[in-house]
Amino acid sequence: MQQKKRGAMRLLTLMLMVSLLLNACSSGNGNESNDPQGTADNGASASEDVTLKMLLIGSKPADYDEVFGEVNQLLKEKINTTIETEFLDWSDWSSKYPLKFAARDDFDLVFTANWAFYHNQAMNGGFYELTDELLQTNAPMTWEAMPKVSWEQAKIKDKLYMVPNNNQEITDKVVMIREDLRKKYNLEPVTNAETFAAYTKAIAKNEPGMSGFASAAGGGYKWHELDNMLLEQQNEWKLIDPNMPFAFKLDDATGKVFNVYDTPEFTELLLYYKDLADSGVWSKNVVNSKNEVWQDVKAGKAASLKGNLGSLGFQFVEAQRDLPDVEMSIVDLTPNQKKTASISTQNGMAVHATSKHVERSLKVIDLLQNDREIHDLTMYGIAGSHYEPIDEDKYKPGPNRDKYTGFSNWGWNSPLNRTETSYPEEAAAMEKSWEEKVYHYPLETFVFDDQKVKNELANIGNVMVRYGVPLEYGLIADPQQGQAELINQLNTAGIEKVQAELQSQIDTLLEKN
Repeated sequence: MQQKKRGAMRLLTLMLMVSLLLNACSSGNGNESNDPQGTADNGASASEDVTLKMLLIGSKPADYDEVFGEVNQLLKEKINTTIETEFLDWSDWSSKYPLKFAARDDFDLVFTANWAFYHNQAMNGGFYELTDELLQTNAPMTWEAMPKVSWEQAKIKDKLYMVPNNNQEITDKVVMIREDLRKKYNLEPVTNAETFAAYTKAIAKNEPGMSGFASAAGGGYKWHELDNMLLEQQNEWKLIDPNMPFAFKLDDATGKVFNVYDTPEFTELLLYYKDLADSGVWSKNVVNSKNEVWQDVKAGKAASLKGNLGSLGFQFVEAQRDLPDVEMSIVDLTPNQKKTASISTQNGMAVHATSKHVERSLKVIDLLQNDREIHDLTMYGIAGSHYEPIDEDKYKPGPNRDKYTGFSNWGWNSPLNRTETSYPEEAAAMEKSWEEKVYHYPLETFVFDDQKVKNELANIGNVMVRYGVPLEYGLIADPQQGQAELINQLNTAGIEKVQAELQSQIDTLLEKN
């Protein structure tokens, strides 16, 4: 009897140890153990010196150490914190970014966006869930300044995983061309797809060593860089996610999705692209190119590039400063179509699910967005060197501006952002005219939950890169045959299953609303 009692005690002890171990493992999972009381700093008090690791997209600025040396002095004074940053270069960020999460690398703060794996990593447990109490306690300035709708737009299944930027922008893309070359060859003003094609072909034909359009398809993007304008904007479609070929019409209240690749509009555009490719508008090696397209334009290797209005506006100013003999022009190829505005997840910052310093990370984000001195430093660099502040909301580039640029500091865009004094009038006027054309559609905040079709989506992504990109850049001899092969490969990859799941979620959302 005594032996049985000892055996029972051993079993009870073993069960207790297993229970404690399971509880410890559960509490160690940052995303599953979110504490609404905000105790995620593992007892780190305000007096404890903390160094946070931050992951950003883009090239490391030459003067990063100098600028963030000053940033860290201020963070140290205000919240006893310093930052170390790792940069994922534009040429391969899209492949390295998810690997950082898969490997559960050690970092705290990370840039994210609806175009940079926000939904994917949120659903995979990569980000720490941010509760109202956590934000109110540790990011009070951001909580107060951020419109409520911005918080709502950033939620996934009613949970929040990022602090979105606080700066709405219109997302339509435009092109910048060499206006001096257009005039040199007496070409029509560029106003649409046809006049843009005539311009780029003329440059490729007449300017030795210069392509008509700067493109770097090797960066991992699954579409032709002109598709934003010539497919989406031209036809007033909205691509649901650039990692899959589904879109809907902006004004379609039923939200019916369709495969972009299997439309007459896409078929027609392939002929347009083939003509440009055959005319030498871009290199035959374009699918492997990882060039910095703006640098190609500045170096006289290309005569146009695509971008959002804000980015091209700043590059326009840079060209005025650095290329005095060159005349640039910013062109909207779809001036009469509806315009769409970004939702708050266009840019933002998240906390890694494994971070041991969630509270401190949020305090840093709060200062990045709302502290004037820290915001100015991180956005524009050191006054007198990288920029000259003008009044409260403007600035001039400084002599070392090029040594502090080119990375995703837009993650903390806010009302404190400054406008460059030499921002081109034509860009400002264009932006003003767009405001009257912004169209808000029923699925503006829809985010696809891909959990049931992750394998199919991975296969579809591979097909888009292998078959879609070369086809769109005019490298397939027979576009019609190439399109048929692309669609066939997508069917094999499981596109019908993905479309059915996508449509089901859209239907549910529209019924709910």
